[in-house]
Amino acid sequence: MSATNPIPASADRSVKAAVLLVDDEKPLLDVFSAALTAAFEVTTATTAREADFILQKKAFKVVVADHLMPGGNGMNFLVRACEEFPHMQRVLVTGYMKPEMLLRSVNEAALFRYLLKPVALAELVKVVQDAAKAHDASVVAAAKAK
Repeated sequence: MSATNPIPASADRSVKAAVLLVDDEKPLLDVFSAALTAAFEVTTATTAREADFILQKKAFKVVVADHLMPGGNGMNFLVRACEEFPHMQRVLVTGYMKPEMLLRSVNEAALFRYLLKPVALAELVKVVQDAAKAHDASVVAAAKAK
């Protein structure tokens, strides 16, 4: 291990779980990305439309999306992602705490979790780690079921 690369030489970057972050607030996207980069291969998108395009090009274990964004809300994006990529785990970040909205979101998009703003970075990292494990368990269960 070197000081500039804390990852052992035997570890391959491709082993890192791929995570997609979607948020229209670029500074927040940068902070979230920086918090996750040590443990994950992070891709970012600033719109739901951009995220839809990225999902067609690459597989992700976890997607974290902001709820309200101009040009398409994160909830609708996560519902589409659930239908097309059922093993990919979905996390919604929201500033709204209406229980009925959150319950509907959890059910409609089969959310792994939701995070309320402001999001603690340690909580974000832990949730994404747990979601990546849930993805792997889902894939294994599906393979065994065949």
